[in-house]
Amino acid sequence: MRATCAVNLRIVVQNRANFNVDSSAVFGAWGHAVRVLRTFPIPVSDAILAERSDVAFPENGVPDEMGRLTISPTNDGDFRIDLHYLRYDDQESDDVSVYAMQFLPDFFMEHPPGEIAGNLPFHFEPDGGAHQFALCAQTCALLDALQAPDAEAGRSKEARLIRTALQLLKRAISSIVVPFTVCPVPACRFLVFESEREKIRDACQIIQENLDTRYTIREISRMVAINECYLKKGIKALTGKTVYEYREHLRIDHARELLGAGKSVTDVANTLGYSSISHFSTAFKRATGLKPCELLG
Repeated sequence: MRATCAVNLRIVVQNRANFNVDSSAVFGAWGHAVRVLRTFPIPVSDAILAERSDVAFPENGVPDEMGRLTISPTNDGDFRIDLHYLRYDDQESDDVSVYAMQFLPDFFMEHPPGEIAGNLPFHFEPDGGAHQFALCAQTCALLDALQAPDAEAGRSKEARLIRTALQLLKRAISSIVVPFTVCPVPACRFLVFESEREKIRDACQIIQENLDTRYTIREISRMVAINECYLKKGIKALTGKTVYEYREHLRIDHARELLGAGKSVTDVANTLGYSSISHFSTAFKRATGLKPCELLG
């Protein structure tokens, strides 16, 4: 079995000579040793240093996808914040990326902690400890933005990178204060990832907003960029119903509302995309035990 290869992107805000991000301490805290294979410096500016490193975890030693925020005191009585993210590159493989960001005291001179936290009850205090949080789709998109090809140069590029780093910090604080509970579905390992759960939620939304259109499973899977098997398993896991059952459940519920509002049986059948009044009436009675006309005033 091959050892897992990961990527570490290191962002240091302020003076590169005085501070250094040591991700190994974080992996140790997670209970996993890590070995740096090679490092690729990515010069950004005098204010931001970026490095990309290939690292390896022991076989069967890769932790779950997660984020970690640590507040540490500095020698002058201030504090710094370290952000670390462990993220799978491919939901069907064990390859992961590890991102590490360090916000130094001077960063908070320009971006006061109160403005960063907003209305969230998060306190920036020296030796504030470590906080673990789940990754969401927005966080993953911001991490991608750090490495995205960029036509900008000079100050505009530097400003964009700092903006992205600030957004990541705000998102991490939000995830800590208002945590997301991972869906415990052992049979659907891919649902551990927020990005995959979001695809399933998007698929459900497509069904909800198009009750008059009978999209195939293949069509929906392409719309949300997930394979058909995962789509079926994901909807079953999150709704307790198959794709067909979920769609029919929504259609019948909406039919109740329309009939209760005085819509005719013919109008409701047409609105919800049934091929005939007879087909609609049969489906409605099977689901509710009532004929559609019995709900009319």
